[in-house]
Amino acid sequence: MDIRSFSVTVMSAMIVVGCGGGSEPLSSSAPAPAAADRFMQRIAQHCGQAFAGKVLVNEPAQANDAFAGKELIMHVRECNTNELKIPFHVGNDHSRTWVLTRTSTGVRLKHDHRHEDGTPDDNTMYGGESTTAGSEVRQEFPVDQESKDNFAKRNNAGSQTNTWAMEVDSDKRFLYELSRPNGRLFKVEFDLTKPVTTPQAPWGHK
Repeated sequence: MDIRSFSVTVMSAMIVVGCGGGSEPLSSSAPAPAAADRFMQRIAQHCGQAFAGKVLVNEPAQANDAFAGKELIMHVRECNTNELKIPFHVGNDHSRTWVLTRTSTGVRLKHDHRHEDGTPDDNTMYGGESTTAGSEVRQEFPVDQESKDNFAKRNNAGSQTNTWAMEVDSDKRFLYELSRPNGRLFKVEFDLTKPVTTPQAPWGHK
């Protein structure tokens, strides 16, 4: 899969993922890519690959833990201009896709939730946008107003204080995190050193 579109917008180097992909060095006059661009590129270099994960932290303990005992797989499935789509499969539940978008000021994270028939869940496309430069390794996404309003309609006060984060440690690990000031903390880590068989398409996606 070709991801030249990411690098063309921020640098003269071309990054091509796939069999035998490589890169060309920056010219001396090329501007240094922003942290947000480097963050996106770190993930995009794994386009087409899937990785197994495990829950590191899930506090406080959840009465109905949707992740306990389930196979967890992330799949860097779509890499388009300024956008990455990463399905997060939880056992036989293929409803979740993380959508990362490079904006003019940083990176936006949205959660695309679908039913098995492909229709959007009532609680979908929530998330937030980075408010600081972050780094090429970690970006944080405080809940945005649109999501707060949606959570309020659903009487979900806790989620109105969400901050999500993602980390990508080169070719070692990918981390997804959810935190709240009340002590809620969820972290799931994926091993980038061992690609696994790619799963089926997430619900609602071809």
